[in-house]
Amino acid sequence: MKKVWKRNSYAIILVILSISLATILSMQSNDSHFIKVTVSEGDSLWKISQQFSGQHSMSNTQFVSWVKNHNNIDEDHIYPGEKIVIPVSDKAPSLTEFASGADK
Repeated sequence: MKKVWKRNSYAIILVILSISLATILSMQSNDSHFIKVTVSEGDSLWKISQQFSGQHSMSNTQFVSWVKNHNNIDEDHIYPGEKIVIPVSDKAPSLTEFASGADK
């Protein structure tokens, strides 16, 4: 056992630290959650980002990128009736109906 420890002590310590860090990070409370928004006529990702700007902590550009990535949107257009998931903060004021209509 001593030989194994001497040869692999750095690797063993690294694995233990990695597991500990992963456990700690997964236990931290995440202050964001998601809502589903139904796209209305005339909506764009940028407009939706501005409508919900008080309810997320991202820049509009980051918000649009996040929404495109998490909703598998390849182009810049969204279509009326389409439902998209957007991030909002738990600490944000309660949601109200916007032009795009928030669905919980």
